[in-house]
Amino acid sequence: MKHSRYQHFYTPGRFWQKLGPRAQSVSRGVLEKALYLYYAVQSPNTPKWAKRVMYGALGYFIFPLDTIPDLAPLVGYTDDLGIMAAALATVAFYITPDVKAQAHRKLNDWFGTSAANAYTDA
Repeated sequence: MKHSRYQHFYTPGRFWQKLGPRAQSVSRGVLEKALYLYYAVQSPNTPKWAKRVMYGALGYFIFPLDTIPDLAPLVGYTDDLGIMAAALATVAFYITPDVKAQAHRKLNDWFGTSAANAYTDA
């Protein structure tokens, strides 16, 4: 996978550093996918091959020099979204209800219950 070369850029600290101050400005769809990957990669039930895919996508997400700068209005996260969607399609089996619940709780913390509830059927 193309994004596997980015896996060494991922660390939990860098992930939260990227999201922390910008969470409100990032699309909820991008946040949801990033959080799915973040929580799934922490699960001991996720196999190593799937974690490598997740680390690659998360590494690309936090990579400071990605293809489309994240500060560009409207299109800044489209490349990140594409990479994360491809990774999620590959590892969908490991995005468990528990992983989704953790992500939705975090979305709820950031945006309130209406945002978290919007994703409960996803």
